Amino acid sequence: MMLPLNPDLAATFRPPVMEARRWLEGASFPADRPLINVSQAAPVEPPPEGLRRAIADASVTRAEAHLYGPVLGNPDLRAAVAEAFSTAYGATLRAENVAITPGCNQAFCIAAASVAQRGDQVIVPVPWYFNHKMWLDMQGIEAVPLKCGPGMVPDPQAAAALITPRTRAILLVTPNNPSGAEYPAEVLRGFYDLARARGLALIVDETYRDFDSRDTAPHGLFSDPDWGEVLIQLYSFSKAYRLTGHRVGALVASGARQVQVEKLLDTLSICTAQLGQIGALWGMQNLQGWLAGERQEILRRRAAMERAVAGLDGWRLKGCGAYFAWVEHPFAEDSATLAQRLVHEAGVLLLPGTMFMPKGDPDGARHLRIAFANVDEAGIAALADRLRALAGRAIP
Repeated sequence: MMLPLNPDLAATFRPPVMEARRWLEGASFPADRPLINVSQAAPVEPPPEGLRRAIADASVTRAEAHLYGPVLGNPDLRAAVAEAFSTAYGATLRAENVAITPGCNQAFCIAAASVAQRGDQVIVPVPWYFNHKMWLDMQGIEAVPLKCGPGMVPDPQAAAALITPRTRAILLVTPNNPSGAEYPAEVLRGFYDLARARGLALIVDETYRDFDSRDTAPHGLFSDPDWGEVLIQLYSFSKAYRLTGHRVGALVASGARQVQVEKLLDTLSICTAQLGQIGALWGMQNLQGWLAGERQEILRRRAAMERAVAGLDGWRLKGCGAYFAWVEHPFAEDSATLAQRLVHEAGVLLLPGTMFMPKGDPDGARHLRIAFANVDEAGIAALADRLRALAGRAIP
């Protein structure tokens, strides 16, 4: 007899990155033609040495680094985030507006749990980030897909037509995962005004904000003195400072919402790990020049990705930015089949569009996500060569 199983959990699809890794079982790649892995956006190198030394020193000299910390995060890191974001967005944020979470994925889970319950709806542009969809499915919250328009940018008016009495929030990710699209400030303002008018929360995941191509603030939503009545912002230290294994994220919201966030954090994790928070603070205080260089390198790789796809007959670049390119392939087969064929025929691991779209959506079958941030310009050129050489029946 089987033990009871939560049906919402059972119905949730398996983690796509782990599924793609299983495609490598039994595959081999010669030394002169190694696997090009563009399936995941996580940095593959450790943090800079100075940050690692700061963590190592804290591990030895700071007894509190091994103990429980404040549920909402260390006061010094919360204050540093508030100050940095106030400067970046031309706003006035306080430490009480910031919660430090075990990664940005958990920040989203907490944000969603704070606004919606089973049976509610959250409007999510498609293609969507699969972990967002997975969490909503696990909680019995319906993710209502919102089709994107030109440049893979969603339209507030189209979102307005999807609002029902069960809608509780609109979720945006910018720069976007998986499309790379950078949503214009006026689009974000349109969604903000819509959410305010309809009594909804606007959750904005800015995990990749440090790699936005714009030199100005991506939006001015924090300048509204009542922003906390509408906006919940999410951020990740993992991409900026390569702290993926330490799991440090942030959730910015009103002080009133942080009261609810504290309940969730205390129940889920008690606190975010001390060493990761110490590393994140050291990074904010010492690595801004280094981070600017990382941003420039990502922008160079983005330009290389744009050139690469432009040189591929029949391929179309639909969105490109931060770590990602969203491309339309020219083959008759669906993207899920094509992605597995790429492993064996081209030595390329990437994710099919079907992993980012509602089941049965034809756009999922036509698209692929390329996470190019861990591949240098020469590697991107090699990727294009392999895609160019791929045989297959094109769409009639």
